Formats: sequence, C-alpha cells, structure tokens
Amino acid sequence: MADHNLETLWEEHCRYEFETRDVDATMATMVAEPYVNHIPTMTGGVGHDQLKRFYEYHFIGGNPPDTRMIPVSRAGGHDRIVDEMFFSFTHTSAVDWMLPGAPPTGQTVEIPLVAIFQFRDGKLAHEYLKIKTGDIPL
Repeated sequence: MADHNLETLWEEHCRYEFETRDVDATMATMVAEPYVNHIPTMTGGVGHDQLKRFYEYHFIGGNPPDTRMIPVSRAGGHDRIVDEMFFSFTHTSAVDWMLPGAPPTGQTVEIPLVAIFQFRDGKLAHEYLKIKTGDIPL
C-alpha cells in the first residue's frame, strides 16, 4: 500500500480537480515542473505553464459537473500510487482530453482506467493514465 501521506496528497489533488475545480490549488500539489500523459490520446502537459493551461481549458474546466472516480483497487510504494478505477460522467460537454472530436451525447459513461502517480519531494511529479477508450459507447 502507498504511504499514507501520499494518499492524503493525492486525495487533496483530486478534491481540487473534481470538487472545488481550482486549477491553482491543483497545481500547488505538484512539483515545479510536473507532467501528465493520458494514453492513448496523448493529452496532458509538460511543465507548469503547459499543464496549467491543459487543466484550465481541457481537464478541470472541461469535465462534466458530475464527473467522479470510482475506485476498484490501489497499490503503491514509497513514492508511487497505482489506482485502478472507473471514470464516470454524463457526457453533457465535450471531453476533448479523453474523447477528441466526440460531441456531447447526454449518455452516462463509465470508462475503466489505470493511473500511475509518481511523487517527489512530497508533491505530485507526474501522472500516467491508461484509458480504455475502446469501451466507450458513443
């Protein structure tokens, strides 16, 4: 299991992303030059400015209001958390970081994904999300 402090930081990061939708608070949980990569869409960002722009205009600012993560399992170590989950939302807005070019359908979507979160110096350093987009009924 991952270190308790890492889990607390990760939960705080998610709260800023999905509950308060606060880009600056989200970025404050990360190292100075973080990066995020969503596979297979290759969206995210490298470095503070690029990632902040991605969060503001595509991820935090673009996710439907009922977006939530449904945990399945968690593993980790002293500097890493690996989560298996379902990413759930009603497709009421374009979710271009995950579904590029797909207009809103109004459908409820639950997408399985695996996420790897790496920490450095007590902050989130990078995120890899492997998304099974082929399972999305659009």
